[in-house]
Amino acid sequence: MEYKFTTDNFEQEVLQSSVPVLVDFFADWCGPCKMMAPIVEKMAEELDGKIKVGKCNIDENMQIAQRYRVASIPTFMVFKDGKACATQVGAMSAADLKNFAERA
Repeated sequence: MEYKFTTDNFEQEVLQSSVPVLVDFFADWCGPCKMMAPIVEKMAEELDGKIKVGKCNIDENMQIAQRYRVASIPTFMVFKDGKACATQVGAMSAADLKNFAERA
């Protein structure tokens, strides 16, 4: 299941999560973000129960993007125990994204 992270639920769904969380920071107008969307969706299904996977629209949730210094999109961050522990910027293959999430 793919989650939608917003200013209203970020604290609860990401920072207080009992499992690691992969957040895809994206925007609707971003070409590489659109290219990554089906990969992120598939990964959410594959890793369900092990890692929570979701998206955060930076245009709608500017405070979160600024807080974590998201300068380029897509940016992928893994959060564990309330902290960002790994960051990867740019489009990548499904295998590379899965490898990044699992390593973190």
